[in-house]
Amino acid sequence: MGQMAEFPALGHVAVTVTDLDASREWYRKLFGSDPIMDEDTGTFHHAVFMLGNGTIFGVHGFSKLDDTSRFSERRPGLDHISFHVADRAALEGWEKRLNDLGIENGGVVDAPYGSGLSFRDPDNIALEFFALPG
Repeated sequence: MGQMAEFPALGHVAVTVTDLDASREWYRKLFGSDPIMDEDTGTFHHAVFMLGNGTIFGVHGFSKLDDTSRFSERRPGLDHISFHVADRAALEGWEKRLNDLGIENGGVVDAPYGSGLSFRDPDNIALEFFALPG
């Protein structure tokens, strides 16, 4: 057997939301851009954003959901989604932007393994900006 190639970078993330219109607008403001794709596939409707670092972020809406409970990281599945930033100063810039947008957040929190800024989307999905130490 040959040696495995380096593990690839994360290509995209897609989250299912309860109100696609509200979430599309919320993420549009957060990302500061319009979706690059907004289509009904027949099975679901999605709005897809291209982030500056090449990562794709999708917001999916289904006509019928199995469960409309708000997101909780205490259920199996997703815990949170983190966006890496260069340093603590960049986190402070994002904290200001979130505040300007009226998005509740936990403020910049420092830990030995790095600094984070936590916030939630309209469905309570946990999001974070994170900077490694140093």
